[in-house]
Amino acid sequence: MRISTNQIYDQNMRSIMQNQGDLAKTQEQLASGKRIITPSDDPVGAAKVLRLTEEIDELTQFQRNNDLVTGSLEQQEAVLTNITNSVNRARTLVIQAGSGALDSPDRKAIGAELEQIKLEIFDLMNTQDAEGSYLYAGFQSGNQAFEYNPTATDKAITFTGDAGVSFVQLSNSSKIQSTSNGYEVFENVLSRYKFSTDPASTAVVSEASVKQQGTFDTFFDKNYDPVNTGNNDYRINFLASGQAELVNQGTGVIVESVAYTSGQPFTIKGMEFEATAVPGDSIDLSLDAPEKKSMAQTLHEIQAVLNDSSIDSFELQESISDALVGLDNGLEKLSLEHASIGSRLNIAESIYESNLDMEIAAKASRSSIQDTDYAEASTEFAKQETALSAALATFPQVTELSLFNFI
Repeated sequence: MRISTNQIYDQNMRSIMQNQGDLAKTQEQLASGKRIITPSDDPVGAAKVLRLTEEIDELTQFQRNNDLVTGSLEQQEAVLTNITNSVNRARTLVIQAGSGALDSPDRKAIGAELEQIKLEIFDLMNTQDAEGSYLYAGFQSGNQAFEYNPTATDKAITFTGDAGVSFVQLSNSSKIQSTSNGYEVFENVLSRYKFSTDPASTAVVSEASVKQQGTFDTFFDKNYDPVNTGNNDYRINFLASGQAELVNQGTGVIVESVAYTSGQPFTIKGMEFEATAVPGDSIDLSLDAPEKKSMAQTLHEIQAVLNDSSIDSFELQESISDALVGLDNGLEKLSLEHASIGSRLNIAESIYESNLDMEIAAKASRSSIQDTDYAEASTEFAKQETALSAALATFPQVTELSLFNFI
């Protein structure tokens, strides 16, 4: 086969250019640390790398979400802890205010401190996060969750947000509640169950109150009818047998009978009465509708009572009992929310660890496909460098070959 001079030049140039291209590519792999520079280097591997990169980016975003929700929950936990401490202090003061040894100025001093605690709790219920959003306002996070109007005739402290709660995605299949609305945490607190007597009763009632709160609460929970209010009306009939029987006026059912002596106190279903009656007389009473209010509102009401010098001993003790039940029920709500936040923090931590393990595994898989094996690439670079040097060294010698040298 005859090889022309042009063929010799073209062949040598192609070899040199090929060696230079291979050497440059290997050098780029070493410099970048990536084995796959372009998809054509390994189409299947490039597709796998793309999928793994998307998975890693998704996991990274989930971890950012986790950091944000953890910070928010920890802030809420701190708010609840501070409110709990303040309410416990207020509870101690309310108990102290019930002492018969205190006079009106002493009670007013306690009321002044309760006012400061009330304002502190009010501020905590309106806590804002780092972005200025109100934590407990629901979806109305740009506005205050609670408003305070000391001149209001009904409730001075009212919830103005909504029932919305936010969730944050922490993995493809898991999301966690990041906020709680203020109504459920602070406002949805049952006040003390109570009853009212009818002044038109035929028996003369000198005193009527809840003496055994637990017994009355059980009776209330079992018998209060929110639909048919007539079933909440009761009558105590005084019998010739010396018994006082409690009858539901709506159903006619006799609830309980107890011994009775006119002018002496008696207790029935946790309610204590002191009445003057003869057989045939009766006392009409009704179960009061359950009321819900925040602990700040409860403190506002007891503070007003303590500042009122004209209030009598019975009204004072009733107001203190109302306040203590309201505060205790509020503390129970705070305890439940504390537990809920703790469980959510535990879940967030568990998901964070799982995502971290998955991220490490995905990065390792991507590295095994995409990253350069430096030992292999360095060896290949040395071999390609030697081949290029040989091609450059032999090219002049091949081009000098001529038949004229042998004439």
